[in-house]
Amino acid sequence: MLTTANYVMYLVLSIFTVAFISSTLNRDGRTFLVEGFEGDNGLAYAISRLLMAGVYLVSLGFVLLRMRTRVQIETFEEMLVYQAEGLGLVLLVLGVGHFFSINVVLRIARRGLGMYTRAGLK
Repeated sequence: MLTTANYVMYLVLSIFTVAFISSTLNRDGRTFLVEGFEGDNGLAYAISRLLMAGVYLVSLGFVLLRMRTRVQIETFEEMLVYQAEGLGLVLLVLGVGHFFSINVVLRIARRGLGMYTRAGLK
């Protein structure tokens, strides 16, 4: 009986979480990208938008694939457990994606600026 309500709640909460985190990372990370790309606002903006699109695609794709449940949800407690597990996985995927993106951007910036050495940053 609560299965449909569970799916709707899971979608709403997941989409809100993905949108909020993506927009926050996009807004706060743009300054870092501008500095990393020697003040090139256009390049930083383009990379920021591409990263945000990637976060949306991967995260929302994961949300939709994760939505299926094999059991009938009949109690509020079962629904809360499903929600917590689902949103926890969504946050985990967002976190891993964020660290991967930061690593890629750092590598690009280091190569582009000639700041990369065997020991790391100069």
